[in-house]
Order: sequence, then structure tokens, then C-alpha cells
Amino acid sequence: MANLMKELVSGVVESVLKEILKKAGGSPATKRQKRQTRSATTGRFKKAPATKAKPAKKQVSRRKTAASRSSSR
Repeated sequence: MANLMKELVSGVVESVLKEILKKAGGSPATKRQKRQTRSATTGRFKKAPATKAKPAKKQVSRRKTAASRSSSR
């Protein structure tokens, strides 16, 4: 009886492992690419215009002063 249960459990475990391993070998998702636009005159692909970098914003301190903290009580 114990041998029969052991066989049954091992069979189920093996089939579950096979199923998991089968699904794990799938291909990864492909990265999407934007469609390239062609030039109206030459028909070649246009180069994307270079975007100008914005200047960094000045960092503002978020720390409250001691006076404002004490006044809220």
C-alpha cells in the first residue's frame, strides 16, 4: 500500500516538474521598435532629430525650519 502511494506521488511530482520545465523554456518577449519614417524626396530613412538637453533644475531643500515645526503644535 505504501509502495503504491509512493509511486502515485512520484508520478504526479514528475509530471508537474516536466510541465514547469516545458513552460520555462519559452522565448522572451521581443522589444518593440518605432517605425522609421522615410524622406519624401530621397526615399531613405530619416535620422531622428537630436533632442536638446534641458538644464538641471536647482535642488530645493524640503526640510522645514525649526520655527515652522514648533508653530504647528
